[in-house]
Amino acid sequence: MDAVVYSRVGGKGISGSRGGSLSQLLPGWIAVKLRMMLAGFGSIAGAVGASAAQQPTARAVGMPAPGFTLPSAGEAGPGRAVSLHDFKGRVVVIAFYPGDKTTGCTAELSKFRDEYDSLFGSDVAVLPISTDGLASHASWASEMHFPFTLLSDTAQTVASAYGSTLAGRPFDNRTIFVVGRDGRIAYRQMKFSALSETAYRDLANAVAAAKGGP
Repeated sequence: MDAVVYSRVGGKGISGSRGGSLSQLLPGWIAVKLRMMLAGFGSIAGAVGASAAQQPTARAVGMPAPGFTLPSAGEAGPGRAVSLHDFKGRVVVIAFYPGDKTTGCTAELSKFRDEYDSLFGSDVAVLPISTDGLASHASWASEMHFPFTLLSDTAQTVASAYGSTLAGRPFDNRTIFVVGRDGRIAYRQMKFSALSETAYRDLANAVAAAKGGP
């Protein structure tokens, strides 16, 4: 679309005609500066577009939960591999988190531990997953006395399947999925807030609803 460019030189207004080039409309140094600015805006727009293209695509509610098998570690140390299929017919909470012993993750998993009964209740499997190795998981679980094992997804294969990581980022996003008894995703939160009571209340309600289903 043609544009009209205005400048001021020596206190006098100069208006450019429609369709004119920058060199015709403006003094040389102003035209150069403007071209640089426009080029900069183009670069920013390209970066934003690239970033948007890297945004994770999560499985929607109602879709089958991607299956997986991952090594695990708990308070007693490294344990057996854990598969989603192990919990067929049960409600499962899958919690991707950025890293062991970090502030937000400590708040989140401590909340899971301290309010396990009110958040999840009986017969619910809670599976926290991060990129940390088994030694880190075992150390943290031992310190915190978690009533669940921590799963290790160092290659982020499972996180990618659930849209819970970005390309080139070496840690997972903080996301939550509730898998119903039928193996389908009953609830998801792609930006779970570790310090929000509302987030935990919504999670508890989602788990209760899934437990009441078929």
